Amino acid sequence: MLASTDRYYTNGLKLGIGAPFDLLQAPAAELLRQFSPRDPSGAHLGLFLGHNLYTPRNIKLSAAQPADRPWAAWLYLGGVAQRARGNRLDTVEIDVGVVGPAALGEEVQSHWHRFVGSPQPRGWDHQIPNEPGFLASYLQKRRYGDDRFGFVAHGGLTAGTVMTLGRAGGLVRYGRNMSGFGPDTIEPGGAMLHGTRASGDDGARRGTEWYVFAGADQRLVAHNIFLDGTVFRNSPAVERRPHVWDLSAGFSFRHDGVRFSWTRVHRSEEFYTAAGGGGRQRFDSLNLGIEF
Repeated sequence: MLASTDRYYTNGLKLGIGAPFDLLQAPAAELLRQFSPRDPSGAHLGLFLGHNLYTPRNIKLSAAQPADRPWAAWLYLGGVAQRARGNRLDTVEIDVGVVGPAALGEEVQSHWHRFVGSPQPRGWDHQIPNEPGFLASYLQKRRYGDDRFGFVAHGGLTAGTVMTLGRAGGLVRYGRNMSGFGPDTIEPGGAMLHGTRASGDDGARRGTEWYVFAGADQRLVAHNIFLDGTVFRNSPAVERRPHVWDLSAGFSFRHDGVRFSWTRVHRSEEFYTAAGGGGRQRFDSLNLGIEF
């Protein structure tokens, strides 16, 4: 909505809460011990429900668009285990769900467009087919600096039928009373649980917090179901680019227990197009956290 375009990464929603009961969190916690064996009892657990939409450039065409990004949706449940110690944050997230019509992409986009008066999407009959999906992700962040100026580096791996990739990057931030490890984001491992945030910052409440930031993320992608198509069935697909980068900038603000952040992301082409540059995109990320 803010970027005034539906194309490619159209929308993503992710709702989460710190949840100590075992579901997907138990295998995530076990995997976290392999990456971060220190203090195995100190992990915090969370549960997420997420939904992503992907569409081609022109959503008004009802015909198939084999040269453009496939129509796709991803509905999933995620379990998270996370630990913060000093300047280091380790996160493991395991997501399971479904792609295809069962992920309700057509229903979500059509109802929203009807509500806001936008053109109706016409091509969902050509989306990738139903298939279960899973992925497991590990992300490590390290922060340097003080509560006014700092740098946060990150690196991680993701493997599964939905995504397989390696990533690395970082961000520079400047502000007041800075805590945490940068803004929360929707990708696996991108959000910080309240319990982890409190333990990582010694539970300190240092008044109102704000900062501005700019960062970059580089990814080497071996598989992306939303571009390569489904694993076990014939599916619409395009030729994926193995190297993708993001440039981002934004701000984060917290007062008492409410935290808000906005991020503008510029993403390089994720697949090969007839004319170079046609697959680049921009989108915004809005995050609201309530800490209790």
